[in-house]
Amino acid sequence: MLIGKVVGTVVASRKEEKLEGVKLLVLKQVNVEGVVGAGYVVAVDAVGAGLDEYVLYASGSSARQTVVTDKRPVDAVVMAIIDQWEVGGEVKYRKVES
Repeated sequence: MLIGKVVGTVVASRKEEKLEGVKLLVLKQVNVEGVVGAGYVVAVDAVGAGLDEYVLYASGSSARQTVVTDKRPVDAVVMAIIDQWEVGGEVKYRKVES
């Protein structure tokens, strides 16, 4: 699993029929210190994530092992919205509820 920050969405009106009905998110890769990296990935949203949320995502064959992505041609899936993460006893991120 990897950490990402939701920075956008992708809309594709014409797509493979197995992708009908899935929400596509643009994620920016993040390290455990909370530093946003340079890489981006487009991932299927299996959990209802929103803009600016930090998420856990999987890529490769693991991305096709959720209920939403089973037997679909996807390479990345958001499978959790992060509430908090801690490294070495120090809280690096805590979600602020609005």
